[in-house]
Amino acid sequence: MNVYELLTQYGDKYILALLTTWKLTALAFAFAFVIGIAVTIMRICPVKPLRFAGDFYVQIFRNIPGAALLIVLVYALPYLNLVWSYYVCVLIATSLLPSAFCSEYLMAGMNTIDVGQIEAARSLGMTFFKMIKNVVLPQALRSSILPMTNLLVATMLTTALASQVPMNPTDLTGIVSYVNTRAVGGVTAFLISALLYCGTAVVIGQLGNLIDRKVRILR
Repeated sequence: MNVYELLTQYGDKYILALLTTWKLTALAFAFAFVIGIAVTIMRICPVKPLRFAGDFYVQIFRNIPGAALLIVLVYALPYLNLVWSYYVCVLIATSLLPSAFCSEYLMAGMNTIDVGQIEAARSLGMTFFKMIKNVVLPQALRSSILPMTNLLVATMLTTALASQVPMNPTDLTGIVSYVNTRAVGGVTAFLISALLYCGTAVVIGQLGNLIDRKVRILR
């Protein structure tokens, strides 16, 4: 089948798959961002056990394969009486993996902050959390826009894990299997999904560059 025939017959499915991928990406990135901030605060806090727990979290989820994590969530946890829907399992997997990298990017952003600002905040009597909220985190975020943009694209690609479980509606990767089990889509089915992935990534990249130019800290 050519592109026109595929889009005529399965165009609505591709649109639904694209929307599913966008929804998964947005939710997973939002959760990853919140978790990443929490883990980063743990890694720099004065309490040693919390610093160890934060570093341990990053080392685990930065190095575990996404498919392995999804297998644990879908097939291993039910033995512990923890049974979640396929959608929830995919969302958890695609949130935990990027959250570790989010913490790393925030740590790198914090390294750009001048030590004098930290000392000034302490001299003013700021508590640890007040200093993080008002001095450290805002600057770290502004310095991490482009890495976070790349992380958002990577999160979108990670949502392809949804194709490994019978989730309905499926994502842009899963729609390829759906089409090829019902028609001779071949490489063309992959091509359409790839173009939709690329188009979304280009838009994300352009928005990231625009935001970076507006909030970039000039040194």
